[in-house]
Amino acid sequence: MYPYLKRLIGHGLALAAVIGVLALPQRTEAREAAGVRPAARTEAPAARTVTFRGRAFDTCQAPPVSTLRAWRSSPYRGVAVYFGGRGRACPHQRHLSKQWVADVDRMGWRVLPAFVGSQSPCVRAKNKRHVRIGRAPWRQGRKEGRDAVSAAKAHGLLAGSALYLDMEAYDEGDRRCARTTLDFVRGWNREVRKHAYLPGFYSSAESGVRHMERSRKAGVTDLPSVMWFARWNGKPALYAERVLPRHAWAPHRRIHQYAGNVSEKHGGKRLTIDRNSVDAPVARIGR
Repeated sequence: MYPYLKRLIGHGLALAAVIGVLALPQRTEAREAAGVRPAARTEAPAARTVTFRGRAFDTCQAPPVSTLRAWRSSPYRGVAVYFGGRGRACPHQRHLSKQWVADVDRMGWRVLPAFVGSQSPCVRAKNKRHVRIGRAPWRQGRKEGRDAVSAAKAHGLLAGSALYLDMEAYDEGDRRCARTTLDFVRGWNREVRKHAYLPGFYSSAESGVRHMERSRKAGVTDLPSVMWFARWNGKPALYAERVLPRHAWAPHRRIHQYAGNVSEKHGGKRLTIDRNSVDAPVARIGR
């Protein structure tokens, strides 16, 4: 009986070791999602950033180059583009390409790249509920962060570029939903930083932005580097936003979307846009 028992114990220990190895990635992921950093980790070296201060606009469909040439007569010098993500309202960007990015850069435009990925489980907009975050938010955030980096590279956006995650308004008072959303955002940020890009975050001031500020105060890791807040009060207020202390996300780390769905005409070309005041990093363009 003794040799048999010895062999049985040996097999049991071997099985336990295999199970432990298989479980390790899940434990590591859970620790990272909880804000616990591993003892040693390789990060991509920091890349140079380009900061823009001025007015920018965003519109669902990237305008043709001819329109942006005409709009050089406008007060805007920055343009936001929805370069990737499964939640984009205009997924088929007819004009946006690596060549488009290079052309508008040569004209002196600063590009703000926005990625509209999966949305919060408690997103308020009905037209975003078909792309809600799933049951593994940290892993999904990491995966979509890789998607964002790949799309950025395909459009000629170099390391050091700010990439802005667009998270539409959600019920941040719902604790379970808020935790899922935060895990996704942090996973996305972690992956974007890993590839030497700068993770930014766009949301409503009274929703996602307030949630990120509360998380910052709580000492949560892997938060956005730049805050793009929507408060349509009709006038720029970069450093007077009531849900953000003046020292938070500063200096040069803020964008205020202060008006939306307005029609403007410049150089004979009309667009429906959102208006933004910018003091933040933008894209670095490779030609």
